[in-house]
Amino acid sequence: MSEFKYSCPVCGQHIKVDSSQAGTAMECPTCFQKIIVPQAPTSEDQKFIIQGTKVGAERPVPLAAATAETPPPPVPEKPSFLPAILVLVLVGAAAVLWLALHGKGVKPSSTPPPKPGATGTPASPRPAIVAPPANSALWKLDLNDATIPDTPVAGRIHGQDFIVDRANFQNGTLTLRRGSRGPVEFGLTINFSGAMAEALASQTVTISTNTEEAARVTLRWSGDANSGRDSYNTGYAMRLEFGALENNRLPGKIYLCTPDAEQSYLLGTFNAEVRRPKPPKPH
Repeated sequence: MSEFKYSCPVCGQHIKVDSSQAGTAMECPTCFQKIIVPQAPTSEDQKFIIQGTKVGAERPVPLAAATAETPPPPVPEKPSFLPAILVLVLVGAAAVLWLALHGKGVKPSSTPPPKPGATGTPASPRPAIVAPPANSALWKLDLNDATIPDTPVAGRIHGQDFIVDRANFQNGTLTLRRGSRGPVEFGLTINFSGAMAEALASQTVTISTNTEEAARVTLRWSGDANSGRDSYNTGYAMRLEFGALENNRLPGKIYLCTPDAEQSYLLGTFNAEVRRPKPPKPH
């Protein structure tokens, strides 16, 4: 066979290669790990996806080598009574201390140790989420075999690296943005024409480039000398998998690629806050 598929041992991405590339190192287009391409399967009908090997992964030591290097069993030492003597000394010291405290009416302190984050104990800082570097291999207009990673939504908008800070759903519009307040200056919105969160929960929305009219996608970007917006209701590719709606939260996974010259794309997971419209004021 001239071509075969194998899977990334880190993220599971399926990768198609030529059989002449077997044994070479290449980069996974999803998690960017260096992988050794496995040998092509001998059968023309490949029923199972073989797995590559991460570069630098240790190989198991052959049994013969392990047996040859196995050290001889240690010679048993003569029993020593020193540990038993030390235990008796410690028990005696503890008994003397207990009698000294309780004999004078002094009770040991029962105050529990402070919890992490309490006064005097600084809490460990949360690691910052860093956007992965833009990779043109992730931009594709055919998402049939695309894999959505279980990481926060990240990608590239109009040539600038993007990672989501906040997601919300309001009045039929899903917003993924940088920053948490003020107008959206860097991010995207997807308008579902007023559809409620309950109607989209647990649903999968698939848009191909030949769809005549789909949900309107608007990209917004900002920079020192590069700010603007683009809108699309056709020509883009998207797979949007919504989870169950719970406690005014609508989780989901998205893979979106737009047909702009900068090859904008976003992929990953989000947990959108569902904002309800305010009830009308009584007359």
